[in-house]
Amino acid sequence: MNGPTEIKLFRANRLKGTESGNGGGTLPDPTIQTSFGPLINATPGISFDGTDVFHAGYIPSDSNIAVGPNHIVETVNAAYTVYSKTGALLFGPNSIRSLWTGLGGACSASDGGDPIVQYDRAADRWMITQLGSLSNPYSECIAISTSPDPMGSYFLYSYDFGLYLNDYPKFGIWPTATNSAYLASYSLFLLASLPAGSEICAYDRAAMLAGQPDAMGLCYSGVIADVLVPSDTDGPTPPLDGTPGYFLNLYSYSSLALFKMTPNFAAATATLTQDSIGIASFSEAPPAPQPGTTTTLDSLGDRLMNRLAFRVFPDHESMVVNHSVAVGSRSGVRWYELRGPVSAGAGFSPYQQGTYAPDNSFRWMGSAAMDKAGDIALGYSVSSSTIYPSVRYTGRIPTDPLGTMASEASLWEGAGSQTGYSRWGDYTSMQIDPSDDCTFWYVNEYLPATHPYGWFTRIGSFKFSGCGATLPDFSLSANPASVALTQGNAGNSTITVSSVGGFSSSVALTVSGCPANTTCTLNPASVTPPENGSAASTLTIATTATTPPGTYTLTINGNGSGHSTTVSLTVNPASSDFGISLSASTLTVNRGSNKALTVNVTKISGSSSVTLSVSGLPSETNGSFSVNPLTAPGSSKLTISTNRAASKGTYTVTVTGKFGSVSHTAAFTLTIK
Repeated sequence: MNGPTEIKLFRANRLKGTESGNGGGTLPDPTIQTSFGPLINATPGISFDGTDVFHAGYIPSDSNIAVGPNHIVETVNAAYTVYSKTGALLFGPNSIRSLWTGLGGACSASDGGDPIVQYDRAADRWMITQLGSLSNPYSECIAISTSPDPMGSYFLYSYDFGLYLNDYPKFGIWPTATNSAYLASYSLFLLASLPAGSEICAYDRAAMLAGQPDAMGLCYSGVIADVLVPSDTDGPTPPLDGTPGYFLNLYSYSSLALFKMTPNFAAATATLTQDSIGIASFSEAPPAPQPGTTTTLDSLGDRLMNRLAFRVFPDHESMVVNHSVAVGSRSGVRWYELRGPVSAGAGFSPYQQGTYAPDNSFRWMGSAAMDKAGDIALGYSVSSSTIYPSVRYTGRIPTDPLGTMASEASLWEGAGSQTGYSRWGDYTSMQIDPSDDCTFWYVNEYLPATHPYGWFTRIGSFKFSGCGATLPDFSLSANPASVALTQGNAGNSTITVSSVGGFSSSVALTVSGCPANTTCTLNPASVTPPENGSAASTLTIATTATTPPGTYTLTINGNGSGHSTTVSLTVNPASSDFGISLSASTLTVNRGSNKALTVNVTKISGSSSVTLSVSGLPSETNGSFSVNPLTAPGSSKLTISTNRAASKGTYTVTVTGKFGSVSHTAAFTLTIK
């Protein structure tokens, strides 16, 4: 497999102001939540142990999961395991490198680490990735399941990164209708030592799902000096076609950088633009203490954490993400919900943000996601000088005050400290169950006893009680649903937007499928239904005399979100008439030769495409038209050709013109000598 196609350099310097030291000073944080909110409105599900260091063999754990309709797949550093949704072990733990046995090379020779597993809901497939090597030449290994079974076979890929270690990769699923991609971000290090910026890539998802061996990767290198996270689609609604892949970065202590990459795999090109998103000021989080040891745990407070969870709602798009920040001398989890309109690449801005630090404990290593009801879940590690590193979570429902989370729940309490290593986890994963789009699954690590590096992982689920109820939404209908028009006339259909579940937001309407030489307009173009009521817009269809007759389907879409209705349009030809005449009333032709006369067609009304024919010719004689059919007014040359066997004589020849049910004739006398 060839390396990804590198597009160009797009470098930006990370700006951190004048702060210095680990935390960059003590910037004021206006979003801190210093007390527990109301009791979290979520019901715990199951909880079970995942893979541990004694089966995987490496530290840190790099723990993450993906959830499908029937399976949970966990990847850690450097093993993968498959479970049922009841926690039963179905497969593994097995070394990740074993996936690439059929491909060979570095991917099958070593466990490079930094694995990611994803479930591609739109394709019902699985993706497992890892670094190909920790020595030159460096590469990225990607495996795509050939079926919905994560224990089955995989299409295998290896992408070359040459002299640059493609460290800390993160992956997102981006299932647009065309140019769909697997998005990836990397932190580059020349020969694994010299920082060389970051690289973002879009891999050709359609080609990889088909197992094409030359599936393309388009990449921008040197994008920024720190870690980015790619957008990862949750829920059943894909991004609108043409929506760029998003990559987000902590650009400064008061802003995010949003990179928007639009690939075109057919042309092997891509475009890249950058937006700046202002956020509340913060300082980087300090390391976390543990009981009974001076070893502290790295908060990785210099980066956004896995994942950038993207979701399309009827009236907006949302992305949720988190990172660790300083709260006085301890750490808390800063989280964001960014929103934008439902569109192909419009900007995002903070809808809400908060820093969860409800007591004096340290919280870090978070992961966030959102369910179909708009509930947000946030999982993380927590510890202090008296609390062993434990796995906990919080969350919020849409009616909670903006920027706040509820009380904290425990997924699993640790019983030991990590004394031999300061790295902890590197990343975790909060995922949403595609079976109901409501159940959250989270994985993180803990120690059952104090040990230099003896990590275990815990996988658990929970669900907000309001998810699954009737959600705010809208529907579209058309009355009449069929419109018949004669060319040159206009007609209307009423488009009704109906509120469901208390929906009361603006709905932007668009129409597609309008035939040529016709205008289709909506007035008004946006309507806002009252809660559980409806609002209407008038679709006006105006044809012209040149609108092609036929039947067409007009599609009216709301907010570009998959909510649509249709109107069947039938265009009938206008009533038309024409006249026909000849340039001569007689024509004499010698046997074996030819002569011509002109057929003139005049327009009386409407628009006519007249088909010509000739009858009454004797044997061994032919007639042909230079233009047939022709549009009135117009003319065509009728050539009469004879051969030497034609019979001499005088004949009456008729020329007929026909348009629809209308026909007219003209005759002339033909003499053959």
